[in-house]
Amino acid sequence: MSKTLDLGCGLQANNPFNADELFGVDLATPTEQITFQFTRVNIATEKLPYPDSYFDYVSAFDVIEHIPRHAIDFRDNSIKTPFITLMNEIHRVLKPDGIFYALTPCYPAGQTFQDPTHVNFITKDTHVYFCGEDCYAKRYGFRGNFEAIEIRWMYSKYGKSAERSTLITLKNWHKKYFKGGLTHLVWQLKAVK
Repeated sequence: MSKTLDLGCGLQANNPFNADELFGVDLATPTEQITFQFTRVNIATEKLPYPDSYFDYVSAFDVIEHIPRHAIDFRDNSIKTPFITLMNEIHRVLKPDGIFYALTPCYPAGQTFQDPTHVNFITKDTHVYFCGEDCYAKRYGFRGNFEAIEIRWMYSKYGKSAERSTLITLKNWHKKYFKGGLTHLVWQLKAVK
């Protein structure tokens, strides 16, 4: 049975690969009845409370742009790297060849900057720092290795599923060329272990 974990799930966890078991983590505890396994976690400061190689998929919809790249721990005046730490945790909980699926506003789209809680500005090449045995993020403490499966500009509504039907491709193309452009980027990164 396949399992997926949705980071920043809110009231309804996303399941872009239609996994059999659905898990979600978020800062806020849902106040309504939910249909998935929920755990309250601050993914910017806490480890994911799951064993190594537990999930087939991890997803993050409009989430990674909220994770700081740097933070100061005032207890010991050290500099922390929450985004690197989160990428380590995602890699850790994914099974070998598991997929990290992220949909995020991407520079130069205005949505990247308009929300004052966006502190991690993603570009079309940010994923490269996490891909390869000697990827650049290793210099900052990243211990994993991802392989890029898909990096694509996407209209946010059409990125909710990992399926890329001809109809979705055409609608996405229409938004790109006739409706003012695309604002989000999709990452599908495979965990190499």
